[in-house]
Amino acid sequence: MLHPIRLGLAGTAVAVLLTAVPAANALAAPEPAPAKSDAAVVTLHYDSSRASSWEAAITAGVASWNGNVDNVKLVKAAPGTRAEIQIVATSGWPQASLGPVRPGGRGVVQLGQQAVTDGHDKTRIAAHEIGHNLGLPDTKPGPCSQLMSGSSAGTSCKNAVPDAAEQARVEAAYRNGAAVHAPTDGRVLVDAR
Repeated sequence: MLHPIRLGLAGTAVAVLLTAVPAANALAAPEPAPAKSDAAVVTLHYDSSRASSWEAAITAGVASWNGNVDNVKLVKAAPGTRAEIQIVATSGWPQASLGPVRPGGRGVVQLGQQAVTDGHDKTRIAAHEIGHNLGLPDTKPGPCSQLMSGSSAGTSCKNAVPDAAEQARVEAAYRNGAAVHAPTDGRVLVDAR
C-alpha cells in the first residue's frame, strides 16, 4: 500500500512515497524452541505415609532426583491411591529393592534409623535409597560426589545429588517413556557399613 506524504522544502512541495513492507518480507521473530514433551516422562508415585519422621528428607531427596533427571518424575501419591514406591521408616540400616521400578510395579525403600544414629545425613540416605528403586546399584567404596557410594563416603558427606554418570544411567533406564527392562534378581540392597 502506498502512502503519499507531502513535505515542504524551501517553498516547493515534494511528494515522498513510503511503501509498506508486506508482512511476508518483514524480519520474522525467531521461532520459539519447541516445548519439551512430557509424553515420554515416566511418572512414579511414592507413598511415604509410613515414614513421617523422614518427610523433609524424602521431599528433598525426591526434589534432587526430579531436578536432575528428565525421563522420570517422582510424585507423592494421594492418600489411599496406589504407589509404585513404598517408603517406610525402620530402626535398622537403610535398604531398598533394586529397580528400575516400572509404572504399575512395586519398589520398597526402608529408611533405617541406625544410619542416622551413626551420623549419616537423612537427605543423602533418602536420595540414595530412591536411587536403588530407579535402578542404581551401590558404588562402594566411592567418593562423596557419587550419591550411590552411600555410607562408604563417611558421615561428613551430605551430598544428595546424583553425579552425571548416575543421572545418565537413570535417564537411559527410563528412555522413551518406559522403564527399560533390566534383569534384576529381586535383590534388596542393604546399605550397612
